[in-house]
Amino acid sequence: MTQALPLSSLELASQRLHGGETTSVQLTEQALARTMSGEGPKVFTRVFQGAALAEARASDVLRAAGLARSPIEGLPVSVKDLFDIAGFPTLGGSRLLADAPPAQRTAEVVQRLRQAGAVIVGTTNMTEFAYSGLGINPHYGTPRNPWQRDEGGGRIPGGSSSGAAISVTDGMAMAAIGSDTGGSVRIPSALCGLTGFKPTARRVSMEGVLPLSANLDSIGPLAPSVRCCATLDAILSGEPLGELHAAPLQGLRLLAPTNVVLDGMDATVAAAWERALPLLSQAGAHITHAVVAPFGELADINSK
Repeated sequence: MTQALPLSSLELASQRLHGGETTSVQLTEQALARTMSGEGPKVFTRVFQGAALAEARASDVLRAAGLARSPIEGLPVSVKDLFDIAGFPTLGGSRLLADAPPAQRTAEVVQRLRQAGAVIVGTTNMTEFAYSGLGINPHYGTPRNPWQRDEGGGRIPGGSSSGAAISVTDGMAMAAIGSDTGGSVRIPSALCGLTGFKPTARRVSMEGVLPLSANLDSIGPLAPSVRCCATLDAILSGEPLGELHAAPLQGLRLLAPTNVVLDGMDATVAAAWERALPLLSQAGAHITHAVVAPFGELADINSK
């Protein structure tokens, strides 16, 4: 028998709203306050303070009347700065587009979030034009990874949806929406302790999205859990959310590379790796340890 997954943080927040323990305005004020300090100025390229509070007040009125449009009704959400927002230029993490004409129409993704009752806190910083997995941005700053924030440095957040990830880890949003071509949702999620989901390309509308690759781009969520991501994906794709269960691992075949990917692994990550493999085996997965020859060619390819 499969085991049902636990409640997500989005569901718990929704329950608190439904039970009158908090309000959308309170959640939004807390999120907005965090954008003003710490990593906030490097996380957001634009904060919609007035609009977000108006959306939160409207959500509270609807909830008081017994109307909740979706599981994310009244919850603060951030969106990557390559989604069009009517009345503003879409920056894509670049100074080159700062003087571009403002968008005439809001991206379909953002419209769906608003129709579902989400409160849009602002647009998040990113690698310029989404072209890197590091998350570094020389124009708007680089938000630091929550696992290490040394004075004058710190670990990279991962990219290209760097600001999206830190907006969630630092409580400036309860979830974030980013784009993923070669890892731009999954990399920052992995590096920052979140869950990231890249759906099939074109599952979610790309209308009003600044593309990196028209054929490979996907729109996906960064959130605290798999269930959170599933909830957001259902809203963005317009499909119903089914019941989620942990997938059985019996018979699953996995490859554990022994070259390149383990190079320079620090003690904490190495310990987690060594713990994970036996657990997967005990659950029924078949793990093969092998050299992946093409990995050894990457350095030469990238140097040309």
